Amino acid sequence: MSGDGDARQGARRMPAPGEQPGAGGGLTGSAGVARPSPGGAHPDTGPAGGGHAGRFWSSRRVPSALVALVLLAAAGLLLLDVAAVRAHRPAAAWRRGLADELATRHLDDPWMQAGAAAAVLLGIWLIVLAVTPGLRAVLPMRRTAPGVRAGLDRPAAALVLRDRALEVAGVQSVRMTVGRRRAYARAVAHFRELGAVRRDLDTALGDGLRQLGLAHRPALTVYVRRPRKG
Repeated sequence: MSGDGDARQGARRMPAPGEQPGAGGGLTGSAGVARPSPGGAHPDTGPAGGGHAGRFWSSRRVPSALVALVLLAAAGLLLLDVAAVRAHRPAAAWRRGLADELATRHLDDPWMQAGAAAAVLLGIWLIVLAVTPGLRAVLPMRRTAPGVRAGLDRPAAALVLRDRALEVAGVQSVRMTVGRRRAYARAVAHFRELGAVRRDLDTALGDGLRQLGLAHRPALTVYVRRPRKG
């Protein structure tokens, strides 16, 4: 399967803003040290209104389900015990023990402090999940139609760029890493001058990044080196 086909498989259709969402070049010397080029740091603007696509938000189904199950279980146990007390039955041993512990233990008790710390950490974790987008593996694409959002998986983008890099003469192997802000290409050239290979990689990968249609084009950094001897 070609790299373009893999990219299409990695692209996702995302809902419109009113719906609930799901979220350059580099220079290198002969020693393989990269220097970012000023041409790759500017985001694509695309069509009118198409260059301002924000990140996709995760629905956080697993944390939400876990919190809901814990709260449901706790509320069910408490309601069952309250109903038993109202029916003139003794309270459950766990509730009597919990009430005694809360009434007799001081705030400087290690168990009380450990429980409070655990509650604080759990609360901070839930707040972070609530206010952060998530879905870091999905890169927003430019909007070309109203009411439609699309995203491209980072591994799919890296696969397309890797295939482009392998088409450059002199490239023996290449490892691509695509992040939200920067894309790295680490290539091994077994013939041709490193400067010439680097220039061709810079051109090919720069064109590839533009053709991906991302809302914010990552800056590109290219590393080129010779194969290791041995």
